[in-house]
Amino acid sequence: MNNKAIGVFDSGVGGLTVAKALSKVLPNEDLVYFGDTAHLPYGDKSPEAIQQYSLRIAKYLIEEHQVKAILVACNSASAVAYEALKAEYGTLIPIVNVIDPVAQHVGLQTDFKSIGVIGTRATVASKTYTNKIQSANPQIAVKSLATPLLVPIIEEGLGQTAISLAALKHYLKSPELNAVDALILGCTHYPHIQPEIEELKNANVELVNSPEIVANHLKHVLSEQGLLNTQGHNPNYSFLVSDYTEVFETIAQLMFGKHIDLVEQNIWK
Repeated sequence: MNNKAIGVFDSGVGGLTVAKALSKVLPNEDLVYFGDTAHLPYGDKSPEAIQQYSLRIAKYLIEEHQVKAILVACNSASAVAYEALKAEYGTLIPIVNVIDPVAQHVGLQTDFKSIGVIGTRATVASKTYTNKIQSANPQIAVKSLATPLLVPIIEEGLGQTAISLAALKHYLKSPELNAVDALILGCTHYPHIQPEIEELKNANVELVNSPEIVANHLKHVLSEQGLLNTQGHNPNYSFLVSDYTEVFETIAQLMFGKHIDLVEQNIWK
C-alpha cells in the first residue's frame, strides 16, 4: 500500500492548491487528482447532490486507481459529504477532509478572539467551520460570509483581473467580516486569488494557510498508519476531469511548472 497513490478530488481547479501543498510536504507520494468539472461549482448544489458526486468519485479512485488514501480537497464536500464518505469507505482507507485540520489548528491559537470564514453557500450554510472551531475553542467567535461569485470567476480564468478585484472588494468590506483577527479561505479555490485578498484585507488580519495545514495533517495520518512512501523517486501526478476545460489545464501547468497530460474521464455515463 505504501507505494500506491493518494487520491485528491474537488469540483474543479480549487483542490490544485492543496495538491500543490501535498507535492511539497510529501515529495515522494504519487497523486491522482480528479476535478469534477461537469458539476462545478459544488457550492451551489444541494447536500444530497454533493454527497452523490463525492461517493461516486471516491468509488472510482478506489476501484480504478487503488489509491491508499483520499483527500477531499473541497470545502463544500468536506462540509456535507465527509461523514457519508467515511461511513462508506473509511474502513478501507483513510479519508481526510480540508475543514477538520484547519478548525483544530485555529482552535489552538490563543491570540485569535474572532475568526472570519469566506466560502461557498454550501460550506457557510452547513455551519461546519463555526461548529468545529467553537468545539475546539468555545472562546473564539466565528463570522462567516458566503462568497458565491468567486469560484466561477476563478474557474473562468479571471482571477487577478478587474472582475475578481471588484468581487473581492464587495465581499471583504462586508460588515460580517468586521473586527476579525484572522481569515480562513473556506474554499480551496480561493488561494488562487490570495495575492488580491492580501492586498485588500485589513493589514492586521492574518490569513490562515489552509493548504499547508491540510497537507501536514495528511502526512501525520499516513505516518501513523504506516502508509508513507519512504522510497525516494520522481512522483507521478495524474490529472483527470469529468469534462475537459482548457482553463483547468492551463492553471494546473502554471501551478506545477510543467506540462500536464489532462485526461477527460466521464465517470457519470
